[in-house]
Amino acid sequence: MKVLVTGGLGFIGSNFIRYILNNHNDIEVINVDALKYGSNSNNLKDFENNGRYTFVKGDISDYELMSKLVRDVDVVVNFAAESHVDRSIANPNSFLQSNVIGVFTILEALRKNNPDAKLVHISTDEVYGDIVNGSFKEDDRLRPSSPYSASKAAADMFVLAYVRTYRLHAMITRCTNNYGPFQFPEKLIPKTIIRASMNLKIPIYGTGKNVRDWIYVLDHCEAIDLVMQEGEKGEIYNISSGEEKTNLEVVTEILGVMSKDESLIEFVEDRPGHDLRYSLNSSKIREELGWKPKHSFKEGIRKTVKWYLENEWWWKPLADERTLHPTPWKLKW
Repeated sequence: MKVLVTGGLGFIGSNFIRYILNNHNDIEVINVDALKYGSNSNNLKDFENNGRYTFVKGDISDYELMSKLVRDVDVVVNFAAESHVDRSIANPNSFLQSNVIGVFTILEALRKNNPDAKLVHISTDEVYGDIVNGSFKEDDRLRPSSPYSASKAAADMFVLAYVRTYRLHAMITRCTNNYGPFQFPEKLIPKTIIRASMNLKIPIYGTGKNVRDWIYVLDHCEAIDLVMQEGEKGEIYNISSGEEKTNLEVVTEILGVMSKDESLIEFVEDRPGHDLRYSLNSSKIREELGWKPKHSFKEGIRKTVKWYLENEWWWKPLADERTLHPTPWKLKW
């Protein structure tokens, strides 16, 4: 099987490529990535000489390139996206270009050059908006709150339209918050680990009571693999661990693992449109495909803290710009 992964030098994409190459000897991976701010060539540095791995530098909005790349693959797994909410508030246009036009380009390339190939489009739980009680199911309406989530919702609609109109074999996954190795230092969990290791204040938006379901990235990768292999055309699959934590609980857990004092916590002005709670019902993928997460939050956080403390070479070149400075929307809002 030949799999084209887009955005495979990002956090989840690179972990997925690692998972696939380590668990399937009969799969060849082509990775196309534009090497924008969320990408890091060091994420897959140890796979550069792997005979089943090929890297192509390019943008998913480049129709000629995507037409060439999709022509002889069996599956396209689309991770490529601008994904940081704060950055979407500061500069919505880049999110429209990458997350909507980019997905449209992939769909057109498949429709015209390889309509029998599968597409697994990686979306997000943020397209549903927030929810006070209960959990979203796949057929609930979408209520995105930020330019980022609006761009992902628009992409989802294009994917479903191409399934219905052109009969493309496409599927959508919507996952909750991921954490683990190779996550961008500007995100909550790596930022907390890095700043705590330097005894710097840990900023938390608002009251810290915003709730997210947290899933270890390799559990998410296994779920995507199952959808790629066994998922049904036109279906949407929610992926969640069922472990919901407030941002304050997440930071407190990390400080406890690192034996750091909670006096490092500093509450800062909330960001615009900050959703209170995300929650997904993932019974569909659990019952139909037999998936369930293997890592508890406590186990996953310990592994993640250990990885960041042992891999300063990876995050140090990025930390000054993305972790130790104010967030982009604070600079430009």
